[in-house]
Amino acid sequence: MEEVERGRGDLTLARIRENWTSWRGRAVEPIVREALARMLPDDRLPAAPAVGGYWTRTNDVEIDIVGADRAPIAKELLFVGSVKWLERSPFDRHDLAALHRHRAALTAEPVPVVAVSRSGVDCPGLDAAYGPDDLLSAWPL
Repeated sequence: MEEVERGRGDLTLARIRENWTSWRGRAVEPIVREALARMLPDDRLPAAPAVGGYWTRTNDVEIDIVGADRAPIAKELLFVGSVKWLERSPFDRHDLAALHRHRAALTAEPVPVVAVSRSGVDCPGLDAAYGPDDLLSAWPL
């Protein structure tokens, strides 16, 4: 029995390692949202009573971070954002362009845009940007 369990554990670990690059963003998004909810307001973004995400059923529009006045259906959007949790690639102009397209599909209002990136930001045009150290500050020791 132990050998079977160990075999399953090895298989699970192998699957996680094999697919980690596609899962890591999804794994960190809830933590990012919780950190923003705890950290805000700051000098860049307002407090948001609800911080979640938005996507259509077909996933042609996907916004990782949505700050709003309430959940599950917002009356007012306070900011939208994207999470890029890659080891070597910063949030760049292509990511910003995609975020602007997705924001436009959600609202015509010019709500602030934010990026949360493990590897920094390599473009102008964001209202706010946060990295790992910023997120950790949401849980002071």
